[in-house]
Amino acid sequence: MTLPSAVDSVEAATGLRSQAEPRPSRLSRKHREWLAAYLFLLPDALGLFLFLGVPMALALSLGFFQVDGFGHYTYIGLDNYRQMFNDQVFLDSLRVTGKYVLILVPGLYVTGLGLALLVNQKLPMIPIFRGMIFVPYVISLVVVALVWQFMLVNRIGMVNKFLSRIGLEGQSWLGDPKYSLGSLLVVTIWFLAGYYMIIFLAGLQEIPRELYDAARIDGASALRMFRDLTLPLLRPTSFFVLLISLVTAVAGQQGFDLVYVMTQGGPAYSTNLVVFYIYQQAFQFSHYGYAAAMASFLVVVLVLLTGILFAVTKGGRFDFD
Repeated sequence: MTLPSAVDSVEAATGLRSQAEPRPSRLSRKHREWLAAYLFLLPDALGLFLFLGVPMALALSLGFFQVDGFGHYTYIGLDNYRQMFNDQVFLDSLRVTGKYVLILVPGLYVTGLGLALLVNQKLPMIPIFRGMIFVPYVISLVVVALVWQFMLVNRIGMVNKFLSRIGLEGQSWLGDPKYSLGSLLVVTIWFLAGYYMIIFLAGLQEIPRELYDAARIDGASALRMFRDLTLPLLRPTSFFVLLISLVTAVAGQQGFDLVYVMTQGGPAYSTNLVVFYIYQQAFQFSHYGYAAAMASFLVVVLVLLTGILFAVTKGGRFDFD
């Protein structure tokens, strides 16, 4: 018997070979990677399901009941939704919210991009100016609303005093339906502009400087470089800004806090946004089922608007055709 065959006989007898050589896995490497990824995602997915998915499902189902706030639920089918479309105050709040969204989203885009272009310069003290522009975003919305309410109040407000000194007539900025929504939009843009400036600034700093140097050598003007270089290369950033500003305009926290402190939805429902009207129905009038139906409708509208935005912008992807 040769030496290798003797070794094989000993390994076969003692079972050493079976212990030394691992058994082949039943899962391929690709499937093992998928399994590991899903296991890592599982805790976050469970959290989203428990704290977001379940409350959304409960809120959706609540819209089919009449709730008195004392634990009594009466199934009424689609009555809340029928009432919603026959409620003139709700329809007016939809119209006001539509105007609010149509002005706020472009306003935040233009203001944020303009500020980002201004502070994206290599000048002394630029970081200080960036911080000063961003500071309003970290202030409490209630504080912001109180300060601006004091500045815009009739006659004694700082804005009207300044206008009178330069020979212009002051207005009732929060008491006149012609100006109240515009005043609310100005305060909202002032509050949010610094946040969107930071997002655009990050996008601008990702554009290679060599592209601008090559364009200058070719004789391109600043406007031409902005149109043909900056805007096309900011497509992903622009899509992100439009998406989150749309969500913010439709259902953002500032849409409730600023209205609650500054105008209470008035005058004459001129600043009565849908999110504020939902709050009134739920917590002032105890119409919880009706408020849940309006909130569900608002979510559906937001999903449709988001889908349209994805379709129009192609998700902010670059077009290489």
